[in-house]
Amino acid sequence: MIDWLRKEIREPSVEVAGRTLPIAIRRHARARRLTMRLAPDGSELRVTLPRWGRTLDAIAFAEARREWIAGQLAKMVEARPIGDGASVPYRGEDLTVRWDAGALRKVVREGDGLTIGGPQESLPTRLQRWLEGEALRLAAEDLADYCARIHHPLPDLRLTRAQRRWGSCSGHVGEAEVRRIRLNWRLVMAPDHVRRSVVAHEVAHLVHFDHSPAFHDLLARLYEGNLEAADDWLKQQGRSLYAMFG
Repeated sequence: MIDWLRKEIREPSVEVAGRTLPIAIRRHARARRLTMRLAPDGSELRVTLPRWGRTLDAIAFAEARREWIAGQLAKMVEARPIGDGASVPYRGEDLTVRWDAGALRKVVREGDGLTIGGPQESLPTRLQRWLEGEALRLAAEDLADYCARIHHPLPDLRLTRAQRRWGSCSGHVGEAEVRRIRLNWRLVMAPDHVRRSVVAHEVAHLVHFDHSPAFHDLLARLYEGNLEAADDWLKQQGRSLYAMFG
């Protein structure tokens, strides 16, 4: 095999808008056609193939859709630096980061700001940990609320750093018949009604593990807000939550 072709198959990529975009290929048994999406942070192009699909098919698929890829890249939110004076979204509001060398290392919420001390170089990491802690606390409260409404036992709750899904519900943990709900930690940066809509969605899956009419009926009764508005916010603003913390 020609060397350049061997490398193309081993490290698939596509040239778009002056940059080389890696292609991450996933083969799925139930896939009937090729599908493509851009990673939320714009770091790679993700192509799903049927089991019989070839790597060269994925490359050709991407090459034929350069214009669409370029359009998606143009919509990407520019990465926002995190440091003293930076603005960080929290529950739909922008809070100002205030670094004080003499302050505590942990994050302290003070009005419309977040005060944090310690080394500046580790500030982003400690700030993310605080946000993840808040995400877990708020999600646990949401989960308890919705499960109580339908008299369902509380499932296991975990946070994820997924690049695509906002939430998921699985039917097993190990060999035990235990349900587990996973929620993207970045939802803590979205407005409360958006985060709660995702939690309500996953709680509805505890009863209906599909997207049947019965599932949608339960979700509509369970969630107190406007589902369409919450979904629209995620579609239009969700990608902006990836502009921080990598």
